[in-house]
Amino acid sequence: MVLKKTLFDDQITEQPGIVGKEVLSMEKLKNLEEKIIAAIERVKTLKEEKIILERKIKELEALLDEKNQEIENFRTEKNTFKTQIDGLLKEIETLELE
Repeated sequence: MVLKKTLFDDQITEQPGIVGKEVLSMEKLKNLEEKIIAAIERVKTLKEEKIILERKIKELEALLDEKNQEIENFRTEKNTFKTQIDGLLKEIETLELE
């Protein structure tokens, strides 16, 4: 009696001389299928993580740009105050000389 086995059969057919090879081949195919499924899931997970990380990078870059603009504003304000203070000091010097 010869029974043919497909990839989707769960039962093991028994054929003299071929049984061990079929079982081994089926186990290898099942193992390979499991590895492929695991790899596909890993790729999906990595793609999702990449999207999340790229979004976070954009948020951080925007925050960095905002902070850099604040720093530039503070420098400008500092220079303005320095100029005003220098002007006031010169005014004080002229008043003392008079």
